[in-house]
Amino acid sequence: MLFRDRSDAGRQLAAALQSYRGRDCVVLALPRGGVPVAAEVARSLNAPLDLVLVRKIGAPGHPELAVGSVVDGGVPIIVRDRELLRATGTSERAFDEICAHELAEIERRRKSYLGGRAPLSLEGRTAIVIDDGLATGNTMRAALQAARLRRPAELVMAVPVAPAGTVAQFQGAADSIVCLATPEPFAAVGQFYADFAQTSDREVVAILGRFAPTQPVGEPGG
Repeated sequence: MLFRDRSDAGRQLAAALQSYRGRDCVVLALPRGGVPVAAEVARSLNAPLDLVLVRKIGAPGHPELAVGSVVDGGVPIIVRDRELLRATGTSERAFDEICAHELAEIERRRKSYLGGRAPLSLEGRTAIVIDDGLATGNTMRAALQAARLRRPAELVMAVPVAPAGTVAQFQGAADSIVCLATPEPFAAVGQFYADFAQTSDREVVAILGRFAPTQPVGEPGG
């Protein structure tokens, strides 16, 4: 095992990101599993913590197989994996129905996790987008696209573990990439954690509560 749990992975990732300490950074977590990892990074860098709410679009009958992802925003960003859509025989209608369901789940999570808190501004700052690991990378790709639209000065992707081939596909999607390990063979992110128990909504809310700003900070003009 590479990591005891997500907090351990976060501390190791924070050590690799120390060059960003002292800069004007915002740490963005992909919930739920990315939140405890990102919290350790935000604490170490003395940076604020926020979320990028992304949901995987699973193939019909195989929900763990991501044929796309959707991230919320003024206009939702939808990423399709054309190869997997063909391989699984997923129709456009089925994809759209699953996408609508996942958008509703995003809205539920936004209210549950953040209440009325406005998103932190990324404009002109360094945005560090974190998850607990990558497999296909579809969810992270959508998150990076959404973060880029918010005009950060630098966009960083940081994960504890991912397949080397997946990491290579992100060249150009972020300005900098930090990945602690690219082991092979790679079946699933959880195989590299001694404890990969699902992060609960309650844990996410508790962690975000420790990083809550004294007053909401919104996007310019928001």
